[in-house]
Amino acid sequence: MKDAQGARAMEDGLGSPLSAALAESDGRILDRVAEAVRQRRLRLAYQPVVVARRPSRIGFHEGLIRLLDPGGQVIPARDFIAAVENHALGRDIDCAALAIGIEALIRHPTLRLSVNMSARSVGWPRWLRLLRAGLAREAGLGDRLILEISQSSAMTVPELLAGLMAELRPKGIAFALDGFGAGLTHLRHLRDLPFDLMKIDAAFSRDVAAQADNQVMVSACLALAREFDMLTVAQGVETAAEAEWLAALGVDCLQGHHLGLPKLYPQGL
Repeated sequence: MKDAQGARAMEDGLGSPLSAALAESDGRILDRVAEAVRQRRLRLAYQPVVVARRPSRIGFHEGLIRLLDPGGQVIPARDFIAAVENHALGRDIDCAALAIGIEALIRHPTLRLSVNMSARSVGWPRWLRLLRAGLAREAGLGDRLILEISQSSAMTVPELLAGLMAELRPKGIAFALDGFGAGLTHLRHLRDLPFDLMKIDAAFSRDVAAQADNQVMVSACLALAREFDMLTVAQGVETAAEAEWLAALGVDCLQGHHLGLPKLYPQGL
């Protein structure tokens, strides 16, 4: 148990000097993140997404962007992403995540990987160049790449996102709607944006075995996903009881610390 707690603390960046600095102000965050980008202190942490009824089977990994502080401590995205998302620096983060993800896919031909991006990067020339160049390097790479876009981000530029989907779907790339249920969604966008996966917000997994309201919400998400032909992933699964309930409700895949921590160097990668 202590080992697991220690691993989680390391992933969460607890006690890191940079983590403390990031708490000070948005300006401070931007400066620190810009320095990390310049010095290429960016990594992906790989977290498994498992099949709900066969949790020993990994469906794919999510690549979660991390910063390393000058001492090598890991800084999770939640400590900086909100401050940088609306800036050009946010596009730099998306470019770095995509570039690292493409290299991982090329090195590991059995890997299937989801990479997070903001919908604001859809029209960003460098991000598009990186993606097209990566697809050109290896035939079939797109079949193993999932682009993961948060619900709130997807709703900002649905028309641009629809165009990107139309361009990339023939190349095999899949799209995941991240954090579904966390904010306002216009149902017409679910009709117009053909996502392949719905990732149900972690708040609905929390204590779902005992919380009737969360059971109702998960069931409603599942009904919507089925109508729009999307696979479902329950995020934030922390206990065996939650995993069992979610599988029984009909969720396709599970993700969370109970199933596996994000790791910079997971076994096999």
